[in-house]
Amino acid sequence: MVDSGGPVVGDTVLAGTSGIRAPAEVFNSIFVVFLGLGTLVGVVVISYTLYNAYKYRYREDEDPAPELERPELGELPESGGKGKKLFLSFGISALIVLSLVIWTYASLLYVEGAPTEAQQNGVDVLDIEVDGFRFGWQFTYPNGAQTSELRVPANRMVNLSVTSQDVFHNFGIPELRVKSDAIPGQTTNTWFVAEETGTYTANCYEICGEGHSGMDAKVHVMEPEAFQEWYANTEGETNGTHEGNESAGGEDHALSGPDEPAAPGALAPARAGGAP
Repeated sequence: MVDSGGPVVGDTVLAGTSGIRAPAEVFNSIFVVFLGLGTLVGVVVISYTLYNAYKYRYREDEDPAPELERPELGELPESGGKGKKLFLSFGISALIVLSLVIWTYASLLYVEGAPTEAQQNGVDVLDIEVDGFRFGWQFTYPNGAQTSELRVPANRMVNLSVTSQDVFHNFGIPELRVKSDAIPGQTTNTWFVAEETGTYTANCYEICGEGHSGMDAKVHVMEPEAFQEWYANTEGETNGTHEGNESAGGEDHALSGPDEPAAPGALAPARAGGAP
């Protein structure tokens, strides 16, 4: 189930190693580049402005630039570089901006197309369906197992297909830079690679009712071997639970019992193999 390595897509290894270029890394790179260039431009512009303000400051007994031929009131200036500095600054600025736009667009295209390209190159991608409902999340694995908590292996590409069973939701895991709309009747895709094991929290970021603030789910990033063992014990098993539904906004969307018909559109979190 879990590979120790994988083929190279572009300049990035995309399976089973810590060298995976995850969306979080891409977005952090974009942020750092824009922050660095913005800071550099700001320092240059402010420094040049302060330098000229000091150099050409008013002094009663001294002309700061005696060589300049200053126009009289109503005359157009004839000296200077005839706009060379202006055109040079515009040209450099345009080159920087265009380069940033092209690089950023290419990075975003990589984020959007990486799972498809990885699968085409034979990389083992874990596909998980995410169903949002008021007020919880249900995760469906390739073997049919359904859980109310997301469990994934570390250092492996995880592709999420996100949808909703009732109203608009938004699925997000801040620590992993994952965020995707959950829209009824539509499926949106997002992916991530978790490099460190641990427990994170997925939240809903679209106001969806009185239980919105409690619409979250635990995300467990496990060692590959531990995940493989857990996953092997979930084959086709789905168990309903009422935990968390009544406390989140007072609405019960758990799976109904054998004598209770399910409410239209209701979807409940489930547990597979006894684990959340």
